[in-house]
Amino acid sequence: MNHRPRKRFGQNFLHDPGIIQRILAAIDPQPGDHIAEIGPGQGAITQHLVGACGAMDVIELDRDLVPLLEQQFAGTQLRIHNADALKFDFCSLVRGSEKLRLVGNLPYTISTPLLFHLLDQAHCIRDLHVMLQKEVVDRIVAQPGSKTYGRLSVAVQARCHVQSLFTIGPGAFNPPPKVDSAILRMSPDEEAIGRIANPALLNQILSQAFSQRRKTLRNALKGLADAPILESLGIDASARAETVSVEAYVMLANRLAEQTRES
Repeated sequence: MNHRPRKRFGQNFLHDPGIIQRILAAIDPQPGDHIAEIGPGQGAITQHLVGACGAMDVIELDRDLVPLLEQQFAGTQLRIHNADALKFDFCSLVRGSEKLRLVGNLPYTISTPLLFHLLDQAHCIRDLHVMLQKEVVDRIVAQPGSKTYGRLSVAVQARCHVQSLFTIGPGAFNPPPKVDSAILRMSPDEEAIGRIANPALLNQILSQAFSQRRKTLRNALKGLADAPILESLGIDASARAETVSVEAYVMLANRLAEQTRES
């Protein structure tokens, strides 16, 4: 394939056969799985996935890669969508009661907004195996009380079971990025998603709570939740945002949503 990686698309193409095999073993694609890959690039993983599943979708923003992919995968059941993953309706790919299995090497410059976009569609996703900057994966799987625990940790863990699988060094890519990468497994939990009464309100609470980490919750959540509401839920109003559990944030958001409905 004669295609040079483009910086504006955040392209770092995976070429290490050993890493590719480790990723495939983690995904464990099976015949009949409906897999959608974000950013197939030069098809290093795609060729193995379509071979295992028989049919799949890929979302590729770079229009110059599309004819190359069409040529490479001629005769297969690969459906190519030349689209921006940040705006793509992944649930539109679903037929009946099936759920998508999402795979992707997410561009590091848009990884956080893209994750929030995918979380909004978590109800039609079975699992996600995504490659991200290691620092972002560490934040997603972080536990309360750690310095890396924040808005992203709570937003993802409130909806999904998460697991950091393994780290990948820069040498596995062309061109090599300046940071380590990691593979993250996210498995949406339907019951957990259903327990969030107002997702937008939960996101608002998280944004406000973690925007000034040094403040106590009493001060950080001014205008949203006062000390009596926090204390009634067993949340210490003098605590800082990074010490509060995922479950407590969901309880708080649900209590405030209930109060809004009642008023």
